[in-house]
Amino acid sequence: MSKDAYIHKVLPGSPGGPLLFVFHGTGGDESQLVSLGRDLAPQATIVSPRGDVSEHGAARFFRRTGEGVYDMDDLARATGKMAEFVKAHVEAAHVGAAHVGAAHVEVAKPSAVLGLGYSNGANILASLVFEAPDLFDATVLMHPLIPFEPQVKGSLAGRPILVTAGRRDPICPPNLTTRLEAYLRADGADVTVEWHEGGHEVRPNEIEAARRLFAGAMQGV
Repeated sequence: MSKDAYIHKVLPGSPGGPLLFVFHGTGGDESQLVSLGRDLAPQATIVSPRGDVSEHGAARFFRRTGEGVYDMDDLARATGKMAEFVKAHVEAAHVGAAHVGAAHVEVAKPSAVLGLGYSNGANILASLVFEAPDLFDATVLMHPLIPFEPQVKGSLAGRPILVTAGRRDPICPPNLTTRLEAYLRADGADVTVEWHEGGHEVRPNEIEAARRLFAGAMQGV
């Protein structure tokens, strides 16, 4: 496992606070969602990787052959690589004690592990949730597009997941958002869906819904 498998940015938070992983959309980078992450979880240490795939110069987390047509082999590759990256950061943050000289010093571990992704970042985050349901304590998927039936490797029972979407989103059709909600509920997740009347843009009601989800998750640990 490598903490440096991706180019990434880390914004330190309070000792013992949550870890928040943020995943940018196509054409974004490791800086795109850091400010939003800080706003939503002020005490969190924020980890933001940059996608390692270039689509005509735009960074993504996995390849596609068309809009909504995914290279499933590359999605599997990216999911495995990202899972190892996240686990490496979580493991490093969960060091229970350290030796400083002759002293034995207790080190606070993170209070929660949170995930937030937008668009392509929401898609890789969703794939991580399917692959490793225990990895995140709470997850925010902003405008995900999951055009396949996920196979969850474990149980999502009780896991808080927020899905946000636009009713006129030309990239993520509402029927696929509804289908994703049904998949997640069938696997036992505690799902909230926050809609707005627009398209693929993030609107204030989504941000407030994400804030509520994270606040509840952090109070519940």
